[in-house]
Amino acid sequence: MTRPHPTKRPTDAAYLDERDDGTRDGDDGTLDPPRELLTLPWIDIHNHAHTLSWDDRERYALSGCRSMMMVASGYHWTPYKPVEADDIRFLWDDAINRREAIERNHFFEAKLGLGVHTGVRIEDPDELLAAMDDYCALDEVVAVGETGVVPSQHVERWGIEEQQAVVQAQMELARDHDLPVLLHTPNTSTDAKREYRDGLGVTPGYEKNAGLGADPVLDGDNPELEAVKRDVAAARDAGLPEERVVASHADANNTAYLMEETDCYLSYTIGHSWLVGVDAADVANAIDEYGPDRIMVDTDCANVLRTDPYALKRAIFELYRYGIDVDDIRQVVLENPRTVFGFEQ
Repeated sequence: MTRPHPTKRPTDAAYLDERDDGTRDGDDGTLDPPRELLTLPWIDIHNHAHTLSWDDRERYALSGCRSMMMVASGYHWTPYKPVEADDIRFLWDDAINRREAIERNHFFEAKLGLGVHTGVRIEDPDELLAAMDDYCALDEVVAVGETGVVPSQHVERWGIEEQQAVVQAQMELARDHDLPVLLHTPNTSTDAKREYRDGLGVTPGYEKNAGLGADPVLDGDNPELEAVKRDVAAARDAGLPEERVVASHADANNTAYLMEETDCYLSYTIGHSWLVGVDAADVANAIDEYGPDRIMVDTDCANVLRTDPYALKRAIFELYRYGIDVDDIRQVVLENPRTVFGFEQ
């Protein structure tokens, strides 16, 4: 029996002993919160942290980041459109140049993902693909990507068959170097409550001129899911095992297909839920339905986007609040990333 509180009149605490719904898990009937979640290390398998501020990277370290993969492929911060092969090569080289200093300053393990993103047409992609073989041999490169077929591009259209060929060529390189591939899977964003003023772009939190979007190269009822299916087809044609494919930006539109018809891993991007509508509740629902074995979480933090370096740490707490077991949380945020990307133990 809990000793009565010496309060003048009964408070909420005085009635806790009367609960019999099984939610209190201590030997004496008291709540026993999992303190280990406070210090549980975690791995972010998709961000662009090399483009962030020093303080943002320190926030990763302060909130328990053990390792991260910084993705150097991204057309958003190339200064020219259309993008030339040298522009993408510069992004790769810049990330390689800064990676060791980032590790030294912030203490987490920092590895790289390098690839050809198809969100904008890139001139002379064969030049990049020829160079990628040597880049993939670097110890600091642990994945190819992010890449993947995209239904519509920024500024200039890139034909769907050309895109798929570039994606497959990268998957062949990943196969040859025994590297996983990180997919950019197109989201079906949530409906906005109302439109923003003309000229502001996608939203005030995304520094991208939406008015420069090209006409889609994929149409139909569900072009976003069709793009993911094309990516999986490319992996199969390349001879890349599906368990070496990680579909970032997983959402309700592609989860069932990826979980039920492929052996790919899924990673839910929760660093900008305000934009894509995916949060820890979606991750918890996926774990409930499919188990934790092929699920991860990432932030996708980048300097062109309003994102939260604390998002993954917050998600750890939220997953527990949503009823996910501590062991399953650990598998999703730590063990699965280690298994797929080969981060340090």
